[in-house]
Amino acid sequence: MQISYDEGNVVLTEVRDFDLAQTLECGQCFHFKKLAEQEYAVCAFHRLLRIRQEKDSVILFDTTMQDYEMIWRDYFDFGRDYGRIKAALLQTDDTLKEAVETMQGVHILQQEFFETLISFIISQNKQIPHIKKIVETLSERFGDDLGEINGMRFFAFPTVSQMCNVTEEDLRDCKTGFRAPYIVDAVQKTADGQISEAALKAADTAECEKMLTKIKGVGSKVANCCMLFGLDKRDAFPVDVWIKRIMEQLYFSGEETDKEKIAAFAKTRFGSYGGYAQQYLFFYGKTVRIGTQNKKIKKV
Repeated sequence: MQISYDEGNVVLTEVRDFDLAQTLECGQCFHFKKLAEQEYAVCAFHRLLRIRQEKDSVILFDTTMQDYEMIWRDYFDFGRDYGRIKAALLQTDDTLKEAVETMQGVHILQQEFFETLISFIISQNKQIPHIKKIVETLSERFGDDLGEINGMRFFAFPTVSQMCNVTEEDLRDCKTGFRAPYIVDAVQKTADGQISEAALKAADTAECEKMLTKIKGVGSKVANCCMLFGLDKRDAFPVDVWIKRIMEQLYFSGEETDKEKIAAFAKTRFGSYGGYAQQYLFFYGKTVRIGTQNKKIKKV
């Protein structure tokens, strides 16, 4: 990949194994807006970015090389060799071949931990458009103004300190529903240090999950999403209804299998590549709607 700076824009060329739409639309993040085909406005780390992909080129508009190096390079995981990761996965398990080839451009974003935690608490029993709307509302009401793109204003996700005085009633006004007390508990535990990002990052995946599930309303699935997308633990393997259906069909002869057994199987089968396998399977399964209308993934 080649990097250049052209009239205020960072331009990446010869980009491999990356698809902007697949990466943003695969259900791992919720703080973006589609502007056109392969063009998005993204809010992350208190920055607003307009980004567009044109074949094997990616343009980051109105940003500095410093912001690219300090924020966006890691956020979009441009420094990682996804070709090598996919080859390693397929060498271990060619059952993934169709999913990996179909969703070949997915990168795992490296997101801000606190926003990821609150977003995935919100995600429980919610569809992606609803999650995005709640994240947008929280940002508008409690976060900082980041600026405007195409006549639309964008706001940063609120910080821990900005959320400290937000009440359950305030959160319910933002349509968080039964998740309001969970969010309040997560904010309080983060603010007083019971939940420490540094401690979570230092812990292994099993211990990290135990720490996160001390937050009210946070179970294994939400904890694993936080680990994978907000703490850079790439062996995390979130199991939701879609992954459950896909894994049952691929690895358990279509038989009903509990989530704990699936998670244990994934840990053994995929090891340190678990998060990558999960993302290829998740987005592919949702796209072709595995487990519904008699749709089946092909075994290789």
